[in-house]
Amino acid sequence: MKVNEFIVLDDFIVSRYTMAILPHHFDDHRYSKVIEEDGEYIVKLKPIDIIARSCHYYGSSLKGRKEGTKEIIGITHKPPIAVEPLNEIYVFPTTSPNDARCVWISHMHVLKYEPSRGDRTNVYFTNEKSICLEISYHSFVNQLYRTAQLRTKLSERMEARERKMKYFFRMDKTKDWLS
Repeated sequence: MKVNEFIVLDDFIVSRYTMAILPHHFDDHRYSKVIEEDGEYIVKLKPIDIIARSCHYYGSSLKGRKEGTKEIIGITHKPPIAVEPLNEIYVFPTTSPNDARCVWISHMHVLKYEPSRGDRTNVYFTNEKSICLEISYHSFVNQLYRTAQLRTKLSERMEARERKMKYFFRMDKTKDWLS
C-alpha cells in the first residue's frame, strides 16, 4: 500500500541502513516515518515500538538495553540504545522516548549538525539527506556525545574480552605443545 507516495509497512526492524525514525500522524493514527539510506517508508507502528521490536529481533529487550546503558555509562534520562552493538546499530532519542514527538536518530549516520532558528537543529546524514529537528543544538550534541560514549565503552569491553579469549586460547595451545 502507498500513502502520499510512501510505501506503507506493517512492521520494521532497524538495520545499519536506518538513519532516523520520526513520528508520523495519519488519519488519527500514530505511525512512523523511517528514513533509510535508499528511501523513506511509513510504518504502522510508533517509533518507540519499532525500537522495542528491533531490540527483541536482535536478542534483547528495550528494558534490557536501557539497563545496559545505565550500567555502562550511568545514563537513565533519554538513554541511547545499543540496538545491535556488533553491527554498530546505536540510536538516541531527541526527547523522552514516551513523548509523541520523539525522533530516534542513528548515531552512525550523522555527518554534521548545526543550530537552526527557534531552538531547532539541522542534521545532515551521510547520504546527504537532512532534517530539521525540534531539539536545541546543545541537547542534540549532548545526546550525540552520550551515544558516542556508549559506543566507545561497549566496543572497549568487547575488544578486551576478545583479547582475553585469544590469550587463553594461546595459553591452552602452548600447554598442549609443551606436553
